[in-house]
Amino acid sequence: MENCIFCKIIKGEIPSKKVYEDDDVFAFHDLHPVAPVHFMLIPKLHIASLDNVEEKHRDLLGKIVLFAPKLAKEQGCTDGFRTIINTGRVGGQEIYHLHAHIIGGGTERLPVMIPNQS
Repeated sequence: MENCIFCKIIKGEIPSKKVYEDDDVFAFHDLHPVAPVHFMLIPKLHIASLDNVEEKHRDLLGKIVLFAPKLAKEQGCTDGFRTIINTGRVGGQEIYHLHAHIIGGGTERLPVMIPNQS
């Protein structure tokens, strides 16, 4: 997509602090980290949202899920991490290029995202 910021990062038109890259996926550090480790793992293929995923994307999504723990550990998440895929406006998606946030590091447990209502 012509105006997609993540597509521009993949093409090198916008600088990023790269974590990993291959033919299918690109990972880079978040500009506004919420934890000691916070990077995005994105497909190079522009898919606007998880809501736009089709059967033909199965292997690509599988690769993202398989690479998340490997890259998280390499970045210092030795005792767990959180994976977040915001989907759509209500889901908090701000950039419409499918991306997984990988968040962790440090020694403290990450805050609860959705409080228990019981």
